Amino acid sequence: MSTLAQRLFRIKPTDQIVAEGGQGEGGELRRTMSLWSLTLFSVGATLGTGIFVILGQAVPKAGPAVVLAFVLAAVTALFSALSYAELAGTIPVSGSSYSYAYATMGEIVAWICGWCLMLEYAVSVAAVAVGWGEYLNTFLEGMFGWSLPASITHSPGDQGGVVNLTAILIVVLATWLLLRGSSESATANAIFVLVKIAVLAFFCIVAFTAFQSGNFTPFAPMGIAGVTAAASQVFFSYIGFDAASTAGEEAKNPRRDLPLAIIFSLVIVTAIYVLVAIAAIGAMPWTEFDPDSTEASLALIVNQATGQTWPGLVVSFGAVIAIASVVLTVLYGQTRILFAMSRDGLLPKVFQKVNPRRQVPVANTIIVCVFVAILAGLIPLGQLAEATSIGTLFAFAIVNVGVLVLRYSRPDLPRSFRTPLFPITPILGVIFCVLVMAGLAGVTWLAFLIWMAIGLLAYFLYGYRHSRLA
Repeated sequence: MSTLAQRLFRIKPTDQIVAEGGQGEGGELRRTMSLWSLTLFSVGATLGTGIFVILGQAVPKAGPAVVLAFVLAAVTALFSALSYAELAGTIPVSGSSYSYAYATMGEIVAWICGWCLMLEYAVSVAAVAVGWGEYLNTFLEGMFGWSLPASITHSPGDQGGVVNLTAILIVVLATWLLLRGSSESATANAIFVLVKIAVLAFFCIVAFTAFQSGNFTPFAPMGIAGVTAAASQVFFSYIGFDAASTAGEEAKNPRRDLPLAIIFSLVIVTAIYVLVAIAAIGAMPWTEFDPDSTEASLALIVNQATGQTWPGLVVSFGAVIAIASVVLTVLYGQTRILFAMSRDGLLPKVFQKVNPRRQVPVANTIIVCVFVAILAGLIPLGQLAEATSIGTLFAFAIVNVGVLVLRYSRPDLPRSFRTPLFPITPILGVIFCVLVMAGLAGVTWLAFLIWMAIGLLAYFLYGYRHSRLA
């Protein structure tokens, strides 16, 4: 039994993880990503449909104090972001929290973390892709007066759907970009991110023309309980800031740039969320926000502010671009985590094969594309999509614990960034993650436990026997 426990919790030395960085079967990944590219990757993964949808759901819970809810959620995310920043600068590889767990808590914890990330990335990107067709239709209806049929924009059994071809299309387009190379993908993402920031800036400018300061009175009609409830909901709009950590082996200066990219992206996204929330409440009384028609809330506000429909079209176009950016960056992160797990022997070798010309894991990317496209095109994700949140929070908690463990076990390691107020910051990070997880629905926990059981079975059938760690 002791031998089994020793094998399950064997730790991969940090020096070995870093030394193997970038190496794959048949070639190595190319270091092309600057601080700018990394920051926009995290912004691209975070700034998605959340602000276009979640605001309309959160305002009825907190009233004008939804602004504080976004700040509170940002502070909650910041604890984990600081821990990510420290470990990303110390262990600058592609595996993100999977690799951090391997270096601090052992193989079985690393596998569980990697399995959680598969849930977060693969299922969430499929869920996001499913929504792309709906936003595309909103834009087409407003622009041309026609829309795509439900048979190709919905999954089987969902509002007359046969196969969600629009979801498959956006996954295939993102995959095509990824196969062209990391530099090309970063350039495309930068364009997407700048467009959606410009659209949100346009929303704020238009909304401020109809600003009424009286809309902020009373500021917190639901009290602190309403702010807290709204904060728990909008917290998930911040998931994605860790995307830069999956690019550790393609960053030009990872030790310096990864921590900065993670922190910068969180600051940028928080500033945008707060500004949009202030503009939205100022332009439309909080009592008029309809939680049942959240998709159109921002478009409705600018249309009301101007008395015309074209501003709403601009906002709808921004939502279409936002989803495309999320699909691209999250697919990228999924392939790099699988790359790291394969290199450690926990997954088949096909996931670490690097195309010598493109210097990207081609087979890995195509496999992920096919899997996600099937999910997005054929399965109404429903409650399963909500399980991505619990997988993300679990990974966040592991990263916070990892900072604590590595500080005490390897105080000698060179760290380009140190989490401030240690150990208070990572401890609070763990506590906040657990508190948010505890508030999730029972069906979400059930889906998570089933996923974990499948993951442990896969580990003992393959990973445990093929691990390259002696």
